[in-house]
Amino acid sequence: MKCEPPQFDRHNLEHKPVILLLGDLARLHFSQVHTLLSKIGVYRGQPPILAHLCRNNGLMQKELADALNLTPPTITDTLQRMEKAGLLVRSTDPEDGRVSRVFITEKGRRVKKQVDEIIKEIDEETFQGLTEEEKRLFRQLVLKMIDNLMKQGQ
Repeated sequence: MKCEPPQFDRHNLEHKPVILLLGDLARLHFSQVHTLLSKIGVYRGQPPILAHLCRNNGLMQKELADALNLTPPTITDTLQRMEKAGLLVRSTDPEDGRVSRVFITEKGRRVKKQVDEIIKEIDEETFQGLTEEEKRLFRQLVLKMIDNLMKQGQ
């Protein structure tokens, strides 16, 4: 099944609230990422797992779920799919048979590098035509908005 990019209404953008524009940007970006990653057999939720295991290999399944804020059923289903694809292996901890540890495979490391290249490519497309200063400012503004909203939620 082909993933079509979301429809985008180009009318009256100057009056559209910024938060809706950011939502449009996020949806378009996600769609591009999903389309390209699915071509290499990587699906939603898998890139953060690959990245986390590259930094912290051999975590307990629960530690991985907690670190990525995933529910036990979600992490179990995703890990099963990734294990079947050869991206990781799960094994019982030799010191505690009740514990399952998760290890990235060499194939998983190669795929993680492909994921990083795809993300970089999409970022380059997204920020095409912007100066380094504009990119830095955009990042700074988004981080400030996130910080503002996080303060409101406390």
